[in-house]
Amino acid sequence: MIVFDSRKTEYKAPVSAIAVDEKVRLRIIVSRSLNCSGSRLAVHKDGEDTVFYGMFWAGMCGDGHEYWELHFSATTKGLYFYHFELTTPWGVLLVKKGANGLGEIGTGGDDFQQTVYAKEFKTPDFLKGGVIYQIFPDRFYNSGKKKTGVPESRVMKKWGDEPLWDESRMNGLWNNDYFGGDLKGIEEKLGYLKELGVTCVYLNPIFEANSNHRYDTADYEKIDPLLGTEKDLRSLCKKAQAMGIAIVLDGVFSHTGCDSKYFNMYGNYNSVGAYNSKESPYFNWYKFIEYPEKYKCWWGIKLLPEVEEENEDYRRYICGENGILRKWLRCGISGWRLDVADELPDVFLDDLRKAVKAENENAVIIGEVWEDATNKISYGSRREYLLGDQLDSVMNYPFAEAVLNFVRYGGADSFFDAVMTVVENYPPCVLHILMNHIGTHDTLRAITRLAGENAEGHGRQWQHEHNELSPENYKKGVSMLKTASLIQYTLPGVPSLYYGDEAGMQGMKDPFNRACFPWDNINSELHTWYKRLGEIRRGCPAFKDGSFEKVFSYHGAIAYTRTSSGNQVLVAVNNSPETVDVYVGAQWDNSYNFFEPVSKDGYIRLDKYCYTLLTKDAE
Repeated sequence: MIVFDSRKTEYKAPVSAIAVDEKVRLRIIVSRSLNCSGSRLAVHKDGEDTVFYGMFWAGMCGDGHEYWELHFSATTKGLYFYHFELTTPWGVLLVKKGANGLGEIGTGGDDFQQTVYAKEFKTPDFLKGGVIYQIFPDRFYNSGKKKTGVPESRVMKKWGDEPLWDESRMNGLWNNDYFGGDLKGIEEKLGYLKELGVTCVYLNPIFEANSNHRYDTADYEKIDPLLGTEKDLRSLCKKAQAMGIAIVLDGVFSHTGCDSKYFNMYGNYNSVGAYNSKESPYFNWYKFIEYPEKYKCWWGIKLLPEVEEENEDYRRYICGENGILRKWLRCGISGWRLDVADELPDVFLDDLRKAVKAENENAVIIGEVWEDATNKISYGSRREYLLGDQLDSVMNYPFAEAVLNFVRYGGADSFFDAVMTVVENYPPCVLHILMNHIGTHDTLRAITRLAGENAEGHGRQWQHEHNELSPENYKKGVSMLKTASLIQYTLPGVPSLYYGDEAGMQGMKDPFNRACFPWDNINSELHTWYKRLGEIRRGCPAFKDGSFEKVFSYHGAIAYTRTSSGNQVLVAVNNSPETVDVYVGAQWDNSYNFFEPVSKDGYIRLDKYCYTLLTKDAE
């Protein structure tokens, strides 16, 4: 008999974060042979002393076990850690966290985590049940519209050519090759995105900068001239909104470019930059060590001087009533994705949320956090991203790793452990709008990660030589990507599709993962598949905010359900080279199947590397 399982409602309800003053029922099942005369819950809020709560005896569980339980609630938000203590003739025995959320009796182990968020915490609804599409603007589509005000230093290349990667041919100019993708090009392809079921487009930076990736902002107040104008952005937002598609911009607020109107190292801007004079209005934005040549910069990259986000003038410029955040929200965007959110201090994030929500309470704030965002520690302190005062959502790297590792290597238990950790720790209003990607501009292309060689430790020359899969591995990669995307599209949260994955694009790390969209060479099998996934999400309400429950886990086979009012969906995947009979229960017999395998007498027979998706009315 399991003494405690934090991931099953028989022991813990709800299996999630809770709001302030919301009760969670905790129950343990103790063997009568322990002669337990008392039990208590030991809880400590992060950084505070432990508080003990007596549990009450709640009856027998069969002949040999008994229930002890209580209801716990917290009056303040934060992270709470807990375990159980049993009083026995042999002394006090502890019940602490073991593998997969199971309680283990002993003296060691970790405490369980209970996230408690502000009761008024709400997140925007427009993302729920939808699909996000990430676009690297220079490489998506070139409208052919004439550009004005483009610096002569930019190297323009023919659409579809290989991005520059060889340092010996760059003449010291990094990320200076451009293919001319623009905002009008995105607008022209809105119909294409609509067919994929896209409801939100996330754009990598579009503000004036001196690189193709534009993470070295030169002017937050202007659209990069190669991408278009403010008028073009307004037009894109208006036409996208009419088609049910929101636009989210990338906000890079931890650093600027050294070649910017704020720093102005090279004197290319008609402004007095921080590098030019200590009297500059921007001088206090930066962290000079020895003026002007030695300053703090992002990850040691001299091209990216760090800003002092705590600086009041800088915060006013970004977060003020007429600041950068609100300026672009007034143009029609629906929110912000924050680059390196874990490098932004609390005071800045607090101000940012106030500014965004004051302008549009339904705008979304998505942070780039690569770990579990509920218990992240950065710069020596526990962060409070998802307790109600900062972010609405994060890029869900834990899910990405879980999906990709399961499809490539198998391991059902590891997959569910990663997924259930997020389900347990994140507030429900966050869980259902998590940005669930399996590839971005910062990672290998999904198909390459699944079927290609491991790029870790290899330089650009090696990556260039291994950038394209063999025909055999590409065919295998297509199959693996279909499995991975099925899981991605059916987990709690919102799937985020990196431009071109649906077309079969390959690619190692930057810049190979940022090639031009192959409009004349789209993989029809994958394109059709992704359109189908979009249709399935639209047709099943359970994907909007349905609960998640593990049904089956065995080596390379998994099954889980999503359940909401009126609708229930079951996903079963066999990622092993053998046929597996997956037990799901007779209630799934005669349900509607999107793919061929069905439930018979409570079992689904899945051939090797096969999957199915069933749906029915919720009971």
